[in-house]
Amino acid sequence: MEIAKSDIVQSIAGRDQGKLFYVIETDGAYVLIANGKDRKMEKPKRKKLKHVRKVPRTETRVAGKLLSGEKVLNSELRRDLAQFSQKISSQNQGGY
Repeated sequence: MEIAKSDIVQSIAGRDQGKLFYVIETDGAYVLIANGKDRKMEKPKRKKLKHVRKVPRTETRVAGKLLSGEKVLNSELRRDLAQFSQKISSQNQGGY
């Protein structure tokens, strides 16, 4: 599955394992990721592609801003990822 700018990924290795991030930029074997909390837009984390997993999602306002090159605030990243993780956990709990 191809990972592109504005995708949401989950870290599967390292001290940030399990956390959700937005992809800010891609360059070959690496992605730059930020979540607005531990990793801000000004200083994104450089991570190998094999250490992240793409999370399927619908289009969001933040993703649109990232793609169009508009300024995205750290608070927007945090809010969006928090809503998204709540949505995931509520889907996983009602599976009986």
